[in-house]
Amino acid sequence: MSGRLVLVRHGQTLGNVERRLDTRPPGAELTELGREQARVFARRLSRPPAVIAHSVATRAAQTAAEIADEVGFPAGARATQALEGIHEVQVGDLEDRSDDAAHDHFNGIYRRWHRGEHGLALPGGETAHHVLDRYLPVLQRLRLRYLEDDSFDEDIIVVSHGAAIRLVSAVLAGVDGRFAIDHHLANTESVVLAPVTDDGWSCLRWGRLTPPFRDTAVVAYPPDTARSANPTG
Repeated sequence: MSGRLVLVRHGQTLGNVERRLDTRPPGAELTELGREQARVFARRLSRPPAVIAHSVATRAAQTAAEIADEVGFPAGARATQALEGIHEVQVGDLEDRSDDAAHDHFNGIYRRWHRGEHGLALPGGETAHHVLDRYLPVLQRLRLRYLEDDSFDEDIIVVSHGAAIRLVSAVLAGVDGRFAIDHHLANTESVVLAPVTDDGWSCLRWGRLTPPFRDTAVVAYPPDTARSANPTG
């Protein structure tokens, strides 16, 4: 099994610029910078993908389309695949808010998810269990369809969302939650996973970093009130 799964965060949106918790599909469109980020991502690929898929959110579909166009995928509706279940963590009552209090509330709960409190819910929104239960089966289907084939040695690009990607990747590949909390994904940064035996996954790259991740500067959880300009990144 030499094929890889590349989970890519979408390009920049106006919601990102405004620091809004924009999680409910279809959501905001890409900015012009977001489209260019997607094209740059595609130009930097080490090898062309065999599959390009995306969540049902507009920003993910647009990012995937820009990547497909840049790498020369055929035009038309079948150039990319829309996959249900891999949209962003749903923040419920915090939706569309950009104030520090909303960011603090999201960050505090999200950090606790990475400490193992998967049953804790965002107000009116999801638990980590909800996210994993809808997201992981999608990746398993991609694995069974493509990556379990010994002759498949290409990449599958899946355009998704920062908070969901970090949670899912940490769980699948056993990445320390402290690392996942501290290492946000900028727009069009990615986590690269490879299947290993016994249905496991290995994390080959997280953003610009490669394992062993324990050699990074992350040694402790930040305080629950630590803020990010882009909390779901």
